[in-house]
Amino acid sequence: MSKTFYILNGPNLNRLGTREPEVYGTETLADIEAKCTKLLETHGINLKFCQTNAEGELVNQVQEAADKACALILNAGAYTHTSIALHDALKLLNVPVVELHLSNPAARESFRRTNYVAPVATASICGFGALGYDMAVTAALHLVKIKTAQ
Repeated sequence: MSKTFYILNGPNLNRLGTREPEVYGTETLADIEAKCTKLLETHGINLKFCQTNAEGELVNQVQEAADKACALILNAGAYTHTSIALHDALKLLNVPVVELHLSNPAARESFRRTNYVAPVATASICGFGALGYDMAVTAALHLVKIKTAQ
C-alpha cells in the first residue's frame, strides 16, 4: 500500500491569507502545507499537496490519487458545488476521502448548498478554518488504520 496522502485544493485557495480573511482566515496555503507535512512525517507518511484553479487538472489529480494514494483530503472550493466531473472521478477511489472546507458552506449563500463531493466522500469537515486541515489529516490517518486492519 502507498504511504502517500494526497491533499488537493481547488480554485482560489492559492489566495489564502489575503482572500476574504474574515471568512477564510489569515494563514496561507504554504503555512497549511507545512503543518500537514510535519504532522504526516511523524507517521512516516509522505504528502502530495497540490492546488489548481483548473477543474480538469483537479480531476487529473484525483485520478492520480486513485492509483497512488492511501488517503485523499479534498478542498474542492467552488467545484464542490458545480463539478459532476469531479464527483465522477472521486468514485474511482477505494481509499478514505475526506471532504474539507475552511468555512461552513451550509451557513453561506444558498448556491453553496449543492454539493457533488459529499455523496462520494467518506467524511466531511467544515467551518474550522485552517484547523480543519489538521482535523482532516488526523481523521484520514484514523480511517487508513481502520481500512488497513480489515
